[in-house]
Amino acid sequence: MSGHSKWATTKHKKAVIDARRGKMFAKLIKNIEVAARMGGGDPGGNPTLYDAIQKAKKSSVPNDNIDRAVKRGSGAEAGGADYTTIMYEGYGPAGVAMLIECLTDNRNRAAMEVRTAMTRNGGSLADPGSVSFLFNRKGVVIVPQDQDGKTISEDDVLEAALDAGAEDVNDLGESFEVVSEATDLVAVRSALQAAGIDYDSAEAEFVPDMQVQLDKDNAAKLFRLIEALEDSDDVQNVFANFDVSDEIMAELDA
Repeated sequence: MSGHSKWATTKHKKAVIDARRGKMFAKLIKNIEVAARMGGGDPGGNPTLYDAIQKAKKSSVPNDNIDRAVKRGSGAEAGGADYTTIMYEGYGPAGVAMLIECLTDNRNRAAMEVRTAMTRNGGSLADPGSVSFLFNRKGVVIVPQDQDGKTISEDDVLEAALDAGAEDVNDLGESFEVVSEATDLVAVRSALQAAGIDYDSAEAEFVPDMQVQLDKDNAAKLFRLIEALEDSDDVQNVFANFDVSDEIMAELDA
């Protein structure tokens, strides 16, 4: 999920320890398998695979599962599925624009599950191209502020990543979000590593040009819709152009 980054970060942490953990593991494994199929099974020569593995490790996916996914994807072991990426566009409560990225081996099932989740939770699907122009493909690296007892500052991150192509650094509270062009993602991530700065995830994401400010009621409705979408095994990512104030987030968390 990407939209209100602070909420996304908090939710990701909760997802690691709650009952949805198995579902999240399956999606991370799928990412690894697809990355290995597209660019080969060597993380050293396949940056997308490297980052997919890193994210899985940070989320406590067992190494055995990771290794098997690499082997299935690269063809070293039988059993890999033929996944297709499909992007659905739509609107959520309060006219929030949504991009729903699916990774599936069954297009009909994916379409049905996305449509069902949208119609049951106050959303609606839109024609291709009607929403996607509101988003840009960007590289997003999430850097935790606390690293082995040492606190990383915004200046530390900027100093390490600026020359590599970082455009923006956003303070999310417990972590920083480093935004770059998607083509500069590997360079930015590598520059942070070279400076001894660890990161939680490095991915190409769809970042909105503008955001819709939500009140408590619409925020609650939108979060229900996103959770319903993410409950589908076929839905890999949901991107949306919303923002929610810290005060409303605190009320909803309570």
